[in-house]
Order: sequence, then C-alpha cells, then structure tokens
Amino acid sequence: MIRTALCALVLAATAGHAQDVATAPGAVLRALDKFSGDVVDIRMQSGRIAEFGRLAIVLRECRYPAGNPAGDAYAAVEIAEQGRDGIIFSGWMIASAPALSAMDHARYDVWLMRCTTS
Repeated sequence: MIRTALCALVLAATAGHAQDVATAPGAVLRALDKFSGDVVDIRMQSGRIAEFGRLAIVLRECRYPAGNPAGDAYAAVEIAEQGRDGIIFSGWMIASAPALSAMDHARYDVWLMRCTTS
C-alpha cells in the first residue's frame, strides 16, 4: 500500500516533466549480504549475469537523463536465487529511491548505484 502511494507520488511529481533518456551499456549495482556484512559493488553489462552469494543477477537495461550521465539512473533487473524456482525479483530499480522498488529477501539486498557509459 505504501509502495503504491510512493509510486503514485513520484509519477505525479514527474508528470509534465518528461525528459529525454539515454540507454547505457551497463550499470553498477551494490549488494549486501546481511548475514556476513559483506558489501560488494557489481559492475555489469546489459544482458549479462553476475553472481553474488546464491543470487544470479541479470541487468536488462540501464537508463539515465540524456546529456547527464551522473543524473538519476534507473535499471531493469531480474534476480534469481539458487535452489528456488523462478525469479525472485523482476522490475525497475531507481538509484535515487532504492526502497521504492526493492527486492524483498531475508538475506540479501541489491540496489542500483548508477549507469556506466563506457
């Protein structure tokens, strides 16, 4: 319920402020293992798989405001867990609002830091 309200608020705030976006060839994701305390930055290319613990992370696409690579990035990500059927997360992650579309997992957190342009 709260997540839906936050999404509506973000959409309302950005209505009428459409920006041109550019697609980046990759992204930097940050992953946390809540049990061990390990934090890792994962640099990945679109369409590739990165592994962190028992997770397999696929970056589908990363976008950022055209002409501003340091601007707010958002990425389409899919995450599967070894030993579980199906995908445990599929959606868009937003760098400036990691809790807006978060992966709900007891052990791991994964969030978007930025797109990579080179």
